[in-house]
Amino acid sequence: MSNAADLAALRASKDLAIEAHGLVKRFDGTIAVDGVDITVPRGSIYGVLGPNGAGKTTTLRMLLGIIDPDAGYRRVLGSERPTEVARRIGYLPEERGLYPSMKAYEAIAFLAALRGVPLAEGRARARTMLEEYGLAHAADRQIRQLSKGMAQQVQLIGTLIHNPDLVVLDEPFSGLDALNQGRLEQLIRALASRGATVLFSTHVIAHAERMCDQVAIIAGGKVPFAGPVDVARDRLRPQVRLETRVADGLWRAAIPAEARCDVRATGNALWYFTLPETGVEPLLRALIEGNAGILSLSIERAGLHDAFVAIAGEAAARALEENREEAQSVSRKGRR
Repeated sequence: MSNAADLAALRASKDLAIEAHGLVKRFDGTIAVDGVDITVPRGSIYGVLGPNGAGKTTTLRMLLGIIDPDAGYRRVLGSERPTEVARRIGYLPEERGLYPSMKAYEAIAFLAALRGVPLAEGRARARTMLEEYGLAHAADRQIRQLSKGMAQQVQLIGTLIHNPDLVVLDEPFSGLDALNQGRLEQLIRALASRGATVLFSTHVIAHAERMCDQVAIIAGGKVPFAGPVDVARDRLRPQVRLETRVADGLWRAAIPAEARCDVRATGNALWYFTLPETGVEPLLRALIEGNAGILSLSIERAGLHDAFVAIAGEAAARALEENREEAQSVSRKGRR
């Protein structure tokens, strides 16, 4: 490889908070993660999207150095040994865990101390952040006295208390009501705005679609797609909904043969079809010149859900939906 190529590779590496290639992990002979490739740009919001059991948590733990891969390569914040940069990372695991007898501010200070923040400074920061998050009234309460949602927010504050460069959140929206999910989305955007990199796993497509610059779709331990959300959506052609005043004419040649048409009692025709590769301009020209009588025309780009189905398959999409419904049920029970 030439010096120029080496320099380009080095520069690209510095622009990445995480790069992993060919990660493999087996448990008792069963492959949980099978050749995962992920590259996370610095300062981005990156989502790992897939159903429960797809390998999301195992992948995150390998990236963080909590467990080692059986094969593959990883580099986190420039280090091939993630544990050496642990103090620059904030990690919220899927299984939350705080000492029930600790007061909220002490629990946060304890988590800060694990990341090298002096205890007295951690206590001061904890009270300040609890106030910023509207939880000042809970600072001196024991964790066991807090609601599930409040305890989760306390642990999230503990994840961020040391101002990490990389924030890794495993299913962070699980168990939160709609209001607190919205607050968490705002927080994640604020972290990225200040330059932090945020990597989170989720089984809820809406969160990934609203927030992420890039996603890795994971199913069955494999990643069939990793890249910008827009690129995933563009794997499917946009869908056209067209209403015309008449149902027939020379202009029909511009509409795909497989288009579905519903003719109404008024004689108007409602068409549904995939936008041709030639784009919308030739279609519009044919409709106008042929006097089709355009009553309405809308072009809808494919959503991330449709892209997920196309990339990961129907079975993975059904599992994703089942996970979402189960999480909603658990959340409702937790608020009772």
